[in-house]
Amino acid sequence: MTEKLNIGIILGSTRQGRVSPQVGKKWVKEIADKRGDANYEIVDIADFNLPFLGTTDGTEPGIAAWNEKLANLDGFVFIVQEYNHSIIGALKNALDFAREAWNNKAAGIVSYGSTGGARAAEHLRGICGELKIADVRAHPTLSLFLDFENGTDFKPQALHLDNVNAMLGEVVEWSEALKTLR
Repeated sequence: MTEKLNIGIILGSTRQGRVSPQVGKKWVKEIADKRGDANYEIVDIADFNLPFLGTTDGTEPGIAAWNEKLANLDGFVFIVQEYNHSIIGALKNALDFAREAWNNKAAGIVSYGSTGGARAAEHLRGICGELKIADVRAHPTLSLFLDFENGTDFKPQALHLDNVNAMLGEVVEWSEALKTLR
């Protein structure tokens, strides 16, 4: 019997009032845990206190802890919110603070925004390619108008459940396949 994969659900925002914990912790993780096909854990980039890339000597403990956390994961699910047609700076900064820890792993994307976060997800896919992360096809997109009450209270439509499960299935399959390269 093979050991279960470790999949990190990365909360991609650090700002006050963020809704990524509602999407990631209270929804995606609960769905994922019911599957039983991998070990899923929340990885909140806010917990690592990463400085802006290039503004320090790189010896802050959060940088080493971030890379160690990523190195111990087999795959990822990014919870991505769209700002100004792209991902937010905190997520881009966190992506840039690691290199080899991302390589030859799979990732799914759950995005939200006025157009379901589609533009942010497309930008993230380009970054994933450069970091040798294989992003999967299934992509749940959440609308700020249809899946959030008052823009802050996450109330997902039932139709998203199938997309989340499809995305998680692909992340597990690809993570298992890519494990042979690491």
